[in-house]
Amino acid sequence: MFRSLLTLTLWSCLGLSSAVSAAALQTLAEQSGFLRTGRYAEVIALCEAFQQAHPEAVRCVEFGRSPEGRPLLVLVASTSGALTPSMARERGLPVVLVQGGIHAGEVDGKDAGFLALRELLDGKATNGLLGKQVLLFVPVFNVDGHERFGPWNRPNQNGPEEMGWRTTAQNFNLNRDYAKADSAEMQAMLALVKAWDPIVTVDLHATNGAQFEHDVAIQVEPLHAGDAGQREAGLALRDGVIARLSQQGSLPLPFYPAFVDYDNPASGFTDSVAPPRFSTGYFQLRNRFAILVETHSWKDYPTRVRITRNTVIAVLEQAARHGARWLELAAAADAAAARLAGSTVALDYGVGEASREIEFRGYAYTREPSAVSGALMVRYDPGTPQLWRLPMRDQVTVTRSVTAPGAGYLVPAAHAASVGARLAVHGIEYRVLARALDAQAVGAFRASQVTPSAQSLEGRQRMALEGEWAAETRALPAGTLFVPIAQAKARLVMALLEPQAPDSLAAWGAFNNHFEAKEYMDTYVAEAVAREMLATDPAVAAEFALKLESDPEFARSPQRRLEFFYRRHASWDERRDLYPVFRIDSIPD
Repeated sequence: MFRSLLTLTLWSCLGLSSAVSAAALQTLAEQSGFLRTGRYAEVIALCEAFQQAHPEAVRCVEFGRSPEGRPLLVLVASTSGALTPSMARERGLPVVLVQGGIHAGEVDGKDAGFLALRELLDGKATNGLLGKQVLLFVPVFNVDGHERFGPWNRPNQNGPEEMGWRTTAQNFNLNRDYAKADSAEMQAMLALVKAWDPIVTVDLHATNGAQFEHDVAIQVEPLHAGDAGQREAGLALRDGVIARLSQQGSLPLPFYPAFVDYDNPASGFTDSVAPPRFSTGYFQLRNRFAILVETHSWKDYPTRVRITRNTVIAVLEQAARHGARWLELAAAADAAAARLAGSTVALDYGVGEASREIEFRGYAYTREPSAVSGALMVRYDPGTPQLWRLPMRDQVTVTRSVTAPGAGYLVPAAHAASVGARLAVHGIEYRVLARALDAQAVGAFRASQVTPSAQSLEGRQRMALEGEWAAETRALPAGTLFVPIAQAKARLVMALLEPQAPDSLAAWGAFNNHFEAKEYMDTYVAEAVAREMLATDPAVAAEFALKLESDPEFARSPQRRLEFFYRRHASWDERRDLYPVFRIDSIPD
């Protein structure tokens, strides 16, 4: 629980007393008619104020610290009395995590969440919801970004007057960090998730992009991906929330409204499965539900806060009705994931080429050459609603899959500390082998093509690897990690350790050293080695001649011609382009 002299000082500054008034639980947003939003000091004070006002139903908990030293706060709320993870589990209560401010300029969730929580506790929203579940409300995830406060931090957004910044003080985009978990904030969030195991995580955002009438988008997984047994419930959850919002006058969408060509409405939309760097791509790998909420940034701030508040309540209504069933489905999904050995598992998704026409409520617009940029420029006329008929490609396809190993993965001792620490952040089970493994058959991945990204992303040099798993014989030292596939988070294990998964440790550059040349053969030595091989080994001579004849690029490259012989020489590094994680089909002793 977070209590400090700083909190007491902030209480005094905001005029709060030990006898908390209803007005003390109002945000600056409410007090200003939703023209403004408060600074993080208000979040700290409100967190404590809610606990003071409702000591039997609310706890204000610090679950981490930001790089700039600010507390990461969560309000735990339930009228059931279950205000700890163990109590929630004992009583079989679903836990719903509502997360605001992962992008701290998209601040709708903070003010809407406080409004929803107060109304729930006062009985002004649907009565009894908090008695059937536990709500975890994180007002601001990116707390340092929130305090990079300014009036133009979101130039594509209609209010409030000032807001926070998209990224953290270390310039991480937290909604690209779920899988790799580089940031202190994400590591703290995943520890909170590990402790409470929320059945649903609600990730609150506001879009960028075009102008149109639709005011919110709701996406849910598992629905297109994840455990097959959970997908029907994911669809019902999405449709239930959308139906409730529609009843309240919203125009919700079941997909993220970003055009295929970002500035051309006629290009239409696609809808697929996000990779696990994003919230909806991540939680389905843990066999839990995730909801991405995107209010439309061009709607005014009062409208966006109201819709976000309505969405939070709608999700809690669904959890009250169906949460017990969701917990059953999650338990079944965990058990099924532990039996994935030998099964085909999807790693990445796309959409097919087939499209269908949808009706979309936009505005009249023109698209003409710009004298400034020289490109086509779109001008919207928000005063003239227009029904657009646009192509939608939403036939989700699996673009990469792999067979799960029979027993699990082996991470050699050299990488055990770094990989083990990352697995622990995600709550993935593994064990350290106390004894060396004698030479035995394992699956090994050797890259046939290595393509580093042209520029860094999120502070890392990403790496795309082509190649295949093949049987090899390897001995591994004591201290090697064994990561079993027989565990509830098996899909997440594969997402991190399969080298060609889109957000694997390898894809994020964790093993780039292994795909760099470290030793070499001088040209004059290689020339001598090549001549000797040509003279003494007819098979090599024939293979070289065929390569010269069939591959013009090879024939024109002195480097590749000499490397042909170097690769066949005893001095060649046999670990070059070898991925330093292995698959194993039997559990090691």
